[in-house]
Amino acid sequence: MTACGLDFGTSNSAIGVMRGDVPTLAPVEGSATVIPSAVFFEHGSNGRVMFGSEAIAAYIGQHDGRLMRALKSILSTSLIDEKTALGNRKVPLTEVVEIFVRHLKEKAEAFAETELTAVVHGRPVHFVDGDAAADAKAQAVLERIAHKVGFRDLVFVYEPIAAAYHYERTVRAEETVLIADIGGGTSDFTVIRVGPQRSLQADRTADILANGGARIGGTDFDALFNLDAVMPILGLGTQLIEKNLPMPRNLYSELAAWPTINFTYTFRNERLVLELIEGAREPEKVARLLKVIRERLGHRIAITVEDAKIALSEAEKTILPLDFIETALEATGTRAGFDHAIAEKTERLRKVAAACIAEAGLTPSDIDTVFFTGGSGRVPAVRKAILRAAPDARATEGSDFLSVALGLTREAQKRFG
Repeated sequence: MTACGLDFGTSNSAIGVMRGDVPTLAPVEGSATVIPSAVFFEHGSNGRVMFGSEAIAAYIGQHDGRLMRALKSILSTSLIDEKTALGNRKVPLTEVVEIFVRHLKEKAEAFAETELTAVVHGRPVHFVDGDAAADAKAQAVLERIAHKVGFRDLVFVYEPIAAAYHYERTVRAEETVLIADIGGGTSDFTVIRVGPQRSLQADRTADILANGGARIGGTDFDALFNLDAVMPILGLGTQLIEKNLPMPRNLYSELAAWPTINFTYTFRNERLVLELIEGAREPEKVARLLKVIRERLGHRIAITVEDAKIALSEAEKTILPLDFIETALEATGTRAGFDHAIAEKTERLRKVAAACIAEAGLTPSDIDTVFFTGGSGRVPAVRKAILRAAPDARATEGSDFLSVALGLTREAQKRFG
């Protein structure tokens, strides 16, 4: 039996195997060991299926086809039961996830030069907030997919616990740690005792003091930033002439969110926007919305917003080029504006982190270290909010995209040998 650790993420994914006693991530895109969780289906009878950066590049290059991203975030929603149009056929979204996971498995098998039959599969503490049935359904979907791609043996491990096991390899003395795994779709927390001697124990149950999480992540920050900085250029917040009503918000919200962008590309929405243009006080802005829907430019906007979000982790201001919509069109993003747009979410993260510490039976001052992992843990407002839950703790970080995958891989060795 050959086992692997699989980190299927909302934004990025990785898969690893043991090389001797060393957890090693498989190259999944050229020599890269991390791949964007994206699939592009090229239209046509001989249409190719592309993955990761190649998929995104094909979309940006305006190949005729369909880009799918952030699929993990719909596992716990009714959307996972839907089908999506790929050319002339309808494909269940579960099949799209299966295609991507199978691709990861095949890459890892090529690297390991053997069939992989067992997997320690990462999962968030909660796929969805306050709905145990939806949470169980999401795990069941992943379990069915794992078996369909050829994994016979399967164990799920909370992603922040896996990150803790990876972080533990770096510590020289015992610590009480708050793991903050801030990913693309969820934010997950674990309070755990780690240390050189504890790492030798086979059963770590007593060391895991509490787990918590919220369905908040980088895709939420992207959507809120999109609505704040870009969608007003497409007419959001403008008025209709009749009764001075505001422009309907629902379509803009769907267009701004990664999981629902594809659902906005319909003839029905085109007809709706044509009617809105007729009754708009600023029709030129709403005409841009029509172009985005007709030419399926929503993902290009989302990619531009994501790039700007990343830039604002280092800069106070950045420009969002939108010249693919209209010549010389651009939006301005500021750190202050972004922080304000996501303030409600970051405050929620502070509360969830604080609740996790309290559930562990500890006070904030009992936390020695806050270990950040996950790409969205780079966002300054997110880090500040979480550190307010443990203000005396030392902040440290690991590889944003690799800590969970490496921890899962090491756990696969323990579970399956």
